[in-house]
Amino acid sequence: MELLFLGTSSGTPTRARNVSGLGLLEDQGKGWYLIDCGEGTQHQILRTPLSLSALRAIFITHVHGDHCFGLPGLLASAALQGRRAPLTLIAPQGIEAWVHATLAMSQTYLPYQLDFQAVEQLEEWRTPRMRVRAIALSHRCPSFAYRFEEARPDTRLDIERLERDAIPRGPLWGQLARGFDVEHEGRLLRSEDYLVPGRPPRVIVVGGDNDSPELLTDACRNAQVLVHEATFSQADLDDDRSSFGHSTAAAVGGLAHQVGLPNLVLTHFSARYQAEGTRGASSIEALRAEAAGVYRGRLFLAEDFVRYRLDKGGVLERL
Repeated sequence: MELLFLGTSSGTPTRARNVSGLGLLEDQGKGWYLIDCGEGTQHQILRTPLSLSALRAIFITHVHGDHCFGLPGLLASAALQGRRAPLTLIAPQGIEAWVHATLAMSQTYLPYQLDFQAVEQLEEWRTPRMRVRAIALSHRCPSFAYRFEEARPDTRLDIERLERDAIPRGPLWGQLARGFDVEHEGRLLRSEDYLVPGRPPRVIVVGGDNDSPELLTDACRNAQVLVHEATFSQADLDDDRSSFGHSTAAAVGGLAHQVGLPNLVLTHFSARYQAEGTRGASSIEALRAEAAGVYRGRLFLAEDFVRYRLDKGGVLERL
């Protein structure tokens, strides 16, 4: 599993950072998932190996523009590039009406099915390779995190159970081994019931805007990576009470330490933080130092176009 950051700025873009967008890549092939789609995300994608035709699903954390204003344009571009396969869009309820109204107003036709699912009603979304569930957060509007769990971690068939259930060898076994549910003699055979994992699944939690990192305590248990906003330092948050609704690097680092999370990636930095603290701008290294003061695991500050790989042992590395 890999992460490719398409935008790491909060609220407005900077010369070095676009607003929120993150690609999560599958292990094999070109399949990937998009989490948030701020304005300009499709331009960012053009500078990566990612393809809109290989996009499996889009997940929007909340309705603020820096997380969704790029969505109509991206959907339209996918159509112009020849996409015909259905595309899943999981997002807060208001997104569906807004997207359809924007496409209708601009007389944009999508030649593919847009399968909208309201995150408020989401229990679990799954494919043969991925399971995703949502966690409600605390922000100025309803905001959510998504927990991505590897569905088939080096699985093998449970031969004893197959034989005990009198499932004949052959194509049925092959379908189950590839993660597909099949019908046999009038009953549905669930692939997950006949697969034995070879190792713990890799789990990545990606949070939306959130002023209470502790809401992710349960979701982060047994996870290897948390990607979470660190919009401000604690000092800047104390000085600017209008910035409520967001987390500090210290608060997120404290949660990661509490749950024993091995890898933490901070993102969604206020535009006030620059790579170097010139002309009064705050240094982004202050956020790193603040998180490192309470968290001893592997800590990363995300940058646009930087790619990270989570290996099967649960170690995150910058590529």
